Amino acid sequence: MADTPSPEKLAALAVGEQGELFVKQHLESQGWQIVATRWRCRWGELDLVAFHAQTKILAFVEVKTRQQRSLDHQGLLAITPSKQRKTIRAAMQFLGNFPQYETYGCRFDVALVTHSKTATFPQGFRLATYLEGAFEADAF
Repeated sequence: MADTPSPEKLAALAVGEQGELFVKQHLESQGWQIVATRWRCRWGELDLVAFHAQTKILAFVEVKTRQQRSLDHQGLLAITPSKQRKTIRAAMQFLGNFPQYETYGCRFDVALVTHSKTATFPQGFRLATYLEGAFEADAF
């Protein structure tokens, strides 16, 4: 029988999902089509996969959501080389499953979102940093 997550863990997961939804809405407002959210495979999870038809770019977006009082770069510290390798492997699996995207340019973006613990969604959320091409598959 699986352990039941603590209330704190469930709250953190909910905030993470809201952060992903916030970035999804931001990308859609910028002309991106979200082709997958929380896509899972044996290598891990891709938070968002977005396609921009005009530029023909497929972006694998890792979203990190932190409380506003935290330093903006703390989420970036969570994108370790190990996390990057897992994300790259998951992206390769995604492309294997959806070959219609193989011919497009791909990149790995990182979105750092801050939130106020007392505010509601989406008013309490802010895109602190969006790093296009934050890491590359060639590095591994």
